[in-house]
Amino acid sequence: MSILGDPWTVLILRELFQGAVDFEEILVQTDAPPYVLAERLEVLEDEGMLISSTGDRLPVRREYRLTEKGQDFFPVLYALRAWGETWFKPDGSDFAVRFTHRVCGNDVGLESFCAHCKVFVGKSDLLRQPSRQWEEERASRRNNFRKRVG
Repeated sequence: MSILGDPWTVLILRELFQGAVDFEEILVQTDAPPYVLAERLEVLEDEGMLISSTGDRLPVRREYRLTEKGQDFFPVLYALRAWGETWFKPDGSDFAVRFTHRVCGNDVGLESFCAHCKVFVGKSDLLRQPSRQWEEERASRRNNFRKRVG
């Protein structure tokens, strides 16, 4: 809990699993104060959950990627997603992100099990399909951020 016991860290990990690699995108999507984000990224790197490197893009920026230890956090994040989708979504609303089993295309819902194939599924077994609303919310955060910083 000393590493993962605050909401910022879980949100940062969510963004890394979503494919974010740079500080600004993580900042935009988590709305964390920049000093908090920098501190949490450093702790995650010190704990071996991510590595940082200088990216290939210009201007030069640090990029963050999950290590094997960080990747192993996926089932925890996936369970938190299922809990949130179950208890905090308005009735009748769709999932923010749907996951389908790569092998058969079956929607696994909130489960870590493919009912069609009768197998447990992990991150590498799943295709991620964000809803239009989820993508629009993320784009809106990016646009609002760019307006604020000029």
